Amino acid sequence: MPRSLWTGSLSFGLVSVPVAMYSGVVDTDLHFRQLHAKDHAPVEIHRYCAEEDEEVPYEEIANGYETDDGDMVILTDAELATAAPRKTRTVDIEAFVDIDDVDPIHFDHPYVLVPGGDSEGAVRAYRLLVEVMDRTERAALGRFVMRTKEYLVLIRARSGRLTLTTLLWHDEVRPAKGIPTPTKRDKPARKEVDQAVALIEALACPWDPDRYEDAYQKRLKKIVQQKRKGKTVEVPEAEKEPSPVPDLMAALEQTLADIKSR
Repeated sequence: MPRSLWTGSLSFGLVSVPVAMYSGVVDTDLHFRQLHAKDHAPVEIHRYCAEEDEEVPYEEIANGYETDDGDMVILTDAELATAAPRKTRTVDIEAFVDIDDVDPIHFDHPYVLVPGGDSEGAVRAYRLLVEVMDRTERAALGRFVMRTKEYLVLIRARSGRLTLTTLLWHDEVRPAKGIPTPTKRDKPARKEVDQAVALIEALACPWDPDRYEDAYQKRLKKIVQQKRKGKTVEVPEAEKEPSPVPDLMAALEQTLADIKSR
């Protein structure tokens, strides 16, 4: 059974809903240990002083921030702690917004919220909030502190439960200004647009996440099993870089024809 990562309450106005928070994702990555290739002994990481060439104990490590001018500002742990947010056990809901108004580029990490306890009052308040948010198709915007960091979060109803997604702050999302974009002279011809629209419509289908698998993880697990059984892993030749499309319209027409034939 998964363990809750945080317990507290959702708070808006005089309403308080006890909740427990669980991670909304499962780590399926294969994790490897770094070993010395010669004798397969584990590799350890030590911190050394670049000036004295001696290992530095953890309690002697300071915090340095390099400014744009190249100056180094040294801060103690106590000084850093003065900026830490006040630890609370509440998710303070500040507003309710239309879910469609939130650009997914702000989404960070998903969690699941469940009633914090088996009491009738806690479960009733939780279910009421789920039903109301589901019916109004709105999401709650709030803030809460987990460990030593304050998060902006989006809370919404999903499959009869409440989910909490941490959001990126507005200045963490890179603005489009300054990123190269096509010029007006690169505007495609009307026929190319129509053909590309037809291609998209031909590939359109309902969203079903079960249809998609992590092919890399499957290949990696297969390689591990082969090595475990003492088999030789064949390394394929490097693929050649694809050549530029000589005729965009012809490529669109051929791709659409291939899709229709399947």
